[in-house]
Amino acid sequence: MAPRIIIKKEGGHGGHHGGAWKVAYADFVTAMMALFIVLWLLNTSKQVQEAIGGYFKDPSGSSKLVGSNMQGSGENFSLTKQNVTKLKEELQARIRKVSNFEKLSKQIEMTITAEGLRIELLETAKGTFFDLGNANPSPDGKELLNALAQEIGKLPNRVSIEGHTDSKPYGTDAYTNWELSVDRANAARRILRASGLGEHQIAQVRGYADQSLRNKNDPEDPANRRISVIVQYLDGGAPKAPPETPSADKPVNNEKN
Repeated sequence: MAPRIIIKKEGGHGGHHGGAWKVAYADFVTAMMALFIVLWLLNTSKQVQEAIGGYFKDPSGSSKLVGSNMQGSGENFSLTKQNVTKLKEELQARIRKVSNFEKLSKQIEMTITAEGLRIELLETAKGTFFDLGNANPSPDGKELLNALAQEIGKLPNRVSIEGHTDSKPYGTDAYTNWELSVDRANAARRILRASGLGEHQIAQVRGYADQSLRNKNDPEDPANRRISVIVQYLDGGAPKAPPETPSADKPVNNEKN
């Protein structure tokens, strides 16, 4: 039998080192790409940063940012003491789209308080959001409450609704300013709920009659008649006592008709 001949081939230089430089180069390209992405993110808006960060928290895209259609943004926008100014600006922008905004602008006031964002719908002598002595909102009142509900309904925050009157006696012993203030607050609640506010968001519906006057120097000032919608901070509970009213010593609207 002829002897078996085994031929061995030695690997060249490329066979020993050919793949290493490719791995190193790929790592370098990946690091550079990550660096450029970080630099780009640093120059984008806060909303874009939150949306991208939210994608990694929630890749399924089941959440969205308030005021946008961006999916995959992680947790919903929520009102805190740090971003309350942002919500105030977004609500103001939404309200400007209301058909009679020019006429209503002086009757709407938003104030940042210790409880949250307080939105007040102030009445005039002729009545703006409610007819005099009536608990049914006017068309302007309904449209404005609808606009507010569409934005606040996107939040996880809870909401308190207050009804206030001036000190003019109303009705009889069977129906007084107490009943009127509660009925108006409940009427506002029903519209907010029908227009997008979640049932879980309603924290309280309160009627104060004339016990929390906006203008204490003039208890019969029409501006004392108002509906207050308070968007509460997530980290704050409902107050146990009537909150302080902003600018109480100075009337917001002195219109007398």
